[in-house]
Amino acid sequence: MLKDVLFPDHRHFKSRTEWEPIGFFSDCLCNATQFDLMLGFFSSSAINVLADGFASFLYNGGRMRLIVNDILTEQDKKAIASGKLDTPIPFFDINDIEKLKSTLSERDEHFFDCLAWLIRNNRLDIRIVTPKDGIGISHTKTGNFSDGVNKVGFDGSCNFSRSALIDNIESLTAFCDWDGNPASATINKINGDFELVFTGKDENVVFVSTDKVKTRITESFKNKELKDLLEDEYKFIQQDIANDTLPRSVVKALDKAKNKVEIEIERIKKQSETIEPIDFGKPCFPYESGPRDYQKQAYDNWRVPQKGLFAMATGTGKTITALNCLLEIFKHPRNGYYKALILVPTITLVEQWEIECKKFNFSTIIKVCSKYNNWKSAVANLRLLEMTNSDNKLSYIIISTYASFVRSNVFMELNQFPKNKLLLIADEAHNMGGGLMAQRLSDIKYKRRIGLSATPERQYDDVGNRRLMDFFGCANGYTFEYSMAEAIQNGALCRYYYYPHIVHLTETEMLEYVELTKKIVKIMGFHDDESQERLKMLLLKRKRIIHKAANKLSAFQQIVQQRMEEKGSLKYTLVYVPEGNKPDSFDADIFDKSDTIVTDPETEHLIDDFTRIVRDIDSHIIVRQFTSESTDRDAMLKGFAEGSIDVLTSMKCLDEGVDVPRSELAIFCASTGNPRQFIQRRGRVLRTHKDKRFAVIHDLIVVPDNVFDEECYELEKNMIKGELKRVRDFALLSENLNDTDNELEDVLNHYNLSLFN
Repeated sequence: MLKDVLFPDHRHFKSRTEWEPIGFFSDCLCNATQFDLMLGFFSSSAINVLADGFASFLYNGGRMRLIVNDILTEQDKKAIASGKLDTPIPFFDINDIEKLKSTLSERDEHFFDCLAWLIRNNRLDIRIVTPKDGIGISHTKTGNFSDGVNKVGFDGSCNFSRSALIDNIESLTAFCDWDGNPASATINKINGDFELVFTGKDENVVFVSTDKVKTRITESFKNKELKDLLEDEYKFIQQDIANDTLPRSVVKALDKAKNKVEIEIERIKKQSETIEPIDFGKPCFPYESGPRDYQKQAYDNWRVPQKGLFAMATGTGKTITALNCLLEIFKHPRNGYYKALILVPTITLVEQWEIECKKFNFSTIIKVCSKYNNWKSAVANLRLLEMTNSDNKLSYIIISTYASFVRSNVFMELNQFPKNKLLLIADEAHNMGGGLMAQRLSDIKYKRRIGLSATPERQYDDVGNRRLMDFFGCANGYTFEYSMAEAIQNGALCRYYYYPHIVHLTETEMLEYVELTKKIVKIMGFHDDESQERLKMLLLKRKRIIHKAANKLSAFQQIVQQRMEEKGSLKYTLVYVPEGNKPDSFDADIFDKSDTIVTDPETEHLIDDFTRIVRDIDSHIIVRQFTSESTDRDAMLKGFAEGSIDVLTSMKCLDEGVDVPRSELAIFCASTGNPRQFIQRRGRVLRTHKDKRFAVIHDLIVVPDNVFDEECYELEKNMIKGELKRVRDFALLSENLNDTDNELEDVLNHYNLSLFN
């Protein structure tokens, strides 16, 4: 995290001092996941000098965006062109930090291949610009680092080149957002200027294609400082950068990053030793105890029709159950091979399935998704081998996201393997019942099929449900079911305590809520299309008030504060926060003529408030935001599992399939009536772990005050019933059922409801 970096109190860095600019870049790279840089002159020699920091940055999921002027070295120009054009580029394993560090330390053809690969795979995104009037060059030198929670900006004289970082006397000033204003304002200004140029909205500059990039100094630049241009770079590129030729302060700054990478390499080696399968080489079950009885039963139910839908509670090992079926195919005397196409909803799950496949010693794994662009040739080679392999004993696994699979060209490629021998595994199979995926079902030719889902049934979609059941051959019900109650009883999931918390609306929220409720009651008797559309809009607006209730923040703060006082730590905590922005302050003009709630697009995301509450409890707590915009989600999950990250605050992204077995505390701040969401979220925190005895779940339940007349009363009663469904499902399997009954007693009595009926 950027807060782990040691910054001088004065926040100023200058060459030949204790606080070297190269040290600033090196430290920030090691602790960030996003780096935006807008400058006059760029040379990849800077990446070469900062090899250790860059290796750590890229390994942790880092992405860098560059805005540079149109003067480059010939080698950099060719690398950028190769990255942006459809030319063959050697594959680089971005997860091999040792090899990556070694590559970035050298400045040869291999280095520039790596640079092109990073550009091709969106890890380096470069915009080349020139002033619109064609006079002079772009000469700014600013940027921002981000770790997903905090930001550090900088401004100074330092270009991003070897000569600027090592040989010149340069300076820069850093701005840390935790310093408050004006540092935060400066960071926002730097970010705003960057986005304006990067998105092509700055009228003062124009984008330049690589074929128009200049690779030497011409007369048109005679009024600019030559040290910022190419001549020095061409000279220094040929020089050795052995440590004994560098200033001592520079060596000291670079050594910190080098040590950090070496520690990380050592940690990876030790970790890989602990997760190696028990029999390296031949496919086998990854645990000496073998599959659990219910996993064996799932295979027995599936093996005769070789089609099926497994309805298994989140956390009970759906992945291992399906891969055990693939292993049994391999072990059959007539087979001796494994062939599988695995479909998943997210890139994170592509990588998690790969890890699980390797535990079984399955190899030849090809990943098909937007993150990996080298799959086409690998798939083509497999198809060629299938056609030329007479005994058809070829083994392989292809893992694809649904989004990639449904594309016409990808579908055509992945639907050409032996239809009677390949096993299709669909993770979170409910996704197959709708959208483009549903349209593909009739064209999928593979006969062996397994669907996996904790919640196979699609809410309010009978057509989609019939499609799924037909596709997986389940006319008479699921092939195998394993409920959460069974899983907890048998120890496949851990036991848990459940604590609901009643949250009331504020006075202003209540005013708005009552007004909407009265409008809803008036329109409910009309059944024309226009009235029904308006009714949906009003119900959605009212739901948003519940969803974003301001008092959730104070309730949440009390929960985490109490946990901190009891345990002295918030380690292994998941927080599900409401999506969207902060609610606006209420006033008489909150509705316009169309009854649309006025919102401010610049308001902060609610997740920022919940994250800030956690961070303010104790400065030593490490909290990260896990969202769809996070570029380093794999690194975050790894840090959470290892305990280096204490708390993850999330909007929706921890719903499907993400494996977080070490989580012990979950706080549900987002009101959801979607059964799939709350079942999956509960399953996240109930996964077993050797150091975990039980889990704790806190659930914020928003209930309006009792201010309604008789007509509105019935409407509110139905709304409360919807909330109680979730509460009942959570409470019935908990260890402390009476606590739920006591907390909701007043609400239940007022609406004449029972928690169990």
